[in-house]
Amino acid sequence: MAQSHRRRPVAVWLFVMSALVALMVIVGGATRLTDSGLSIVEWRPVTGAVPPLSQAHWQDEFDKYKTIPEYEEVNWGMSLDEFKRIYWWEWGHRFLGRVIGFAFLIPLIFFIATRRVDRALAARLGVLFILGGLQGALGWWMVSSGLSARVDVSQYRLAAHLALALLLFAALLWTAFDTISAPRAARSSLAPFAFALAGGVYLQMILGAFVAGLRAGRTFNTWPLMDGKLFPDGYFSAAPGFHDLFETAAASQFNHRLGAYILAAAVGAFFLAARNSDIAGRARLLAFAIAAQIALGVWTVLAATPISLGLAHQAGALIVFALALFAAHGSIRSILMTGASSSAA
Repeated sequence: MAQSHRRRPVAVWLFVMSALVALMVIVGGATRLTDSGLSIVEWRPVTGAVPPLSQAHWQDEFDKYKTIPEYEEVNWGMSLDEFKRIYWWEWGHRFLGRVIGFAFLIPLIFFIATRRVDRALAARLGVLFILGGLQGALGWWMVSSGLSARVDVSQYRLAAHLALALLLFAALLWTAFDTISAPRAARSSLAPFAFALAGGVYLQMILGAFVAGLRAGRTFNTWPLMDGKLFPDGYFSAAPGFHDLFETAAASQFNHRLGAYILAAAVGAFFLAARNSDIAGRARLLAFAIAAQIALGVWTVLAATPISLGLAHQAGALIVFALALFAAHGSIRSILMTGASSSAA
């Protein structure tokens, strides 16, 4: 119990960090939905923390933006005030990344200095900090894909950027669960199922990145069929290949819908299998969350993905992912260190 008390601040900090990463993902989604991601055409990890402070500086940033294809082909003639609106979204996204870096590093140093974390946990957290830095570099690699030959970023690089962000989110949450959970005598027989579900939710969110990257949520705005068809027109090209699954709006949206149906069936089966187990409560939460998320996804498609619903759907996906991780963790660990028995988890 003394060790649990010492680690409780570490767990709280890790949960806060998980929430900040989730917020980063949502702000990134807003940046995408507002077409703001290419408004800053340089990567300045240090000096970029300071926004334009004078009219001359603003004009300089605007002139740089005018050199890329997005301005010439999409936003030609936009005013400086209109540019400022998209600039602030992208600047805020990058600034939040810097805030997360400091919010992670400073407490980490404190917890190591006060010996609230052991060497193994310190090493684990150090790796996460490095991955966080790499996430910033990956973000610039994504942005750079839209600065020369395209008017938007590569959907593949967007998916890679989201994939790493979700891995960081999952690792932070899992580590937080570890710090407040006691070891379990034996793993639940449902552990492989629970881990497969968490992996499935992760892959479904990556499929969602392709929908966002191809702006597919604003096409085929009917349900359950896609413009009256099960397989929409344009799912495969005249010479179909594997890459076509990630190249068209029709394919990306169909894949995302199909993934949702498969997940719904899998979560339903998991809920039934876990109803008499010690993770029944976690399975129930996950089932409710996936049902709500699918309903929200249908609403979002029917409404042609307005910004508010698009962001709500993204936030819902993060909640589903967190609950899937919670169920998976419960299948191999006991409940929180509150003095209750592991069978109550």
